[in-house]
Amino acid sequence: MKVKVYSKDGKETGREVTLSDEVFGIEPNDHAVYLAVKSYQAAQRQGTHKSKEKNEVARTTKKAFRQKGTGGARRGSMKSPLVKGGGRAFGPKPHDYVLKVNKKVKDLAKKSALTYKAKDSNIIVVEDFALSAPKTKEFNAVLSSLNLAGTKTTFVVDGADKNVVLSARNIPSVLLTRTSQLNIFDIMNCKKLVLSENAVKALEQNFSEN
Repeated sequence: MKVKVYSKDGKETGREVTLSDEVFGIEPNDHAVYLAVKSYQAAQRQGTHKSKEKNEVARTTKKAFRQKGTGGARRGSMKSPLVKGGGRAFGPKPHDYVLKVNKKVKDLAKKSALTYKAKDSNIIVVEDFALSAPKTKEFNAVLSSLNLAGTKTTFVVDGADKNVVLSARNIPSVLLTRTSQLNIFDIMNCKKLVLSENAVKALEQNFSEN
């Protein structure tokens, strides 16, 4: 598949890049995409939830009620889960939510997601560019010239200029990432995927090496 290359001003450069069928034109695997996205989202959870159990609550252990005749359950301590303010029975404990997915499945998921974006004509290729200063206004101008203002967009670059990174980070609808950090969620969680020329080459090279 051939895609036109645009400048940061939104003008055609007269060049085209050929997107490799091995990366952007495979038979998509929906289950691999599902597993990879699920694994990514699970890994974002902190897993620091914790409630105090009976042995961790600082309350008196004096027997507050007689054993029988109260009409309620037996309890010999105010730490009991049966009493308001007592410890929680079988409460949550800190643990991670990591779901292991094999690297080959993750790669298949990425290629499937890239294929979907290519088939839907939601991939835009731009020439590598730099900004003179870290200004959000300048990056907004780039978005406007590419007709992406207000559109949820993921920019993928390979070794981005520092000013470009700083200029893009304050725009809510834009995520700028490097090819080495690109994950399945970044690809799926956007309407348009903007790739720099070097990013296209880096992606194809990374997948060819795997």
